[in-house]
Amino acid sequence: MYVYKPTKLANPLPLIVAIHECTASATIYFESTQYATLADTYGYIVVYPNSPRSGSCFDVASSQTLTHNGGGDSQGIASMVTYAISTYGVSASHVYVTGTSSGAMMTNVMAGSYPELFQATSIYSGVAFACFAGSSAWNSACADGDISMTGAQWAQLVYNAYPGYTGSRPKMMIWHGTVDTTLYYENYSQEILQWTTVLGVSSTPTTTLQNDPQSGYTETTYGSVVIGYSAAGVGHTVPVHETIDLAWFGITGGGSTTSTGPTTISASPTTTPTTTMTSTSASTVTDTDTAAHWGQCGG
Repeated sequence: MYVYKPTKLANPLPLIVAIHECTASATIYFESTQYATLADTYGYIVVYPNSPRSGSCFDVASSQTLTHNGGGDSQGIASMVTYAISTYGVSASHVYVTGTSSGAMMTNVMAGSYPELFQATSIYSGVAFACFAGSSAWNSACADGDISMTGAQWAQLVYNAYPGYTGSRPKMMIWHGTVDTTLYYENYSQEILQWTTVLGVSSTPTTTLQNDPQSGYTETTYGSVVIGYSAAGVGHTVPVHETIDLAWFGITGGGSTTSTGPTTISASPTTTPTTTMTSTSASTVTDTDTAAHWGQCGG
């Protein structure tokens, strides 16, 4: 995995897991999004998983990845989260996950297979959890929007991932373009149906706002736990809206999460930035003598 750790760290210390699309990489997602830049202001750590697979897609189809502690890419990413908690002092109640395309699908997988690790998600142009399930890495029926199920059926796929789990689950923010011809727009409504059912709210919007957060976008909310953004005329993929993500995660105070308590930023002495990975004591979250760095480490 690749990690971006800013010079100044918040207390409690949040973590964002940011997952790239097919044909991309952790480095490309680091460069093409603003999560790391904003981390310098808000003091959170960013972990960027890197797919080792041909085409750089993530495994969102196998029974292993769709099962809690079953192996596959999802368990690898879960291990990155627990590593960040134990190594960098990340607050376990301030962990968030987001991604684009294959990374968006993987975000849904993480929410389903490892709900205990995350408080919120932001999903850019993905498909519902287990929609791609099967022996093939690509599922045309799902991608084309031809798989339609009831909320209860979609929810059962999530429950099957972690039998007996009764703990909290992350709140979900879902983005999709109306003219997406890679992962068709029909997938958007299936994601909404799945997660509203799992989170116990109606799939009928509580509120609807036109041209929000920008012209052509429609925001729908479902209680306080699901938000959808339908982007008219936008294809694959919806551009990342980092500042909205941070508000939804509660990092900038514009949204609510299951965690409580104020977040403060503590300055650290400035040293020469380095691209090598430096371990930080899990108990040292308010004062650190390491500078902002970007590097790769195991996990």
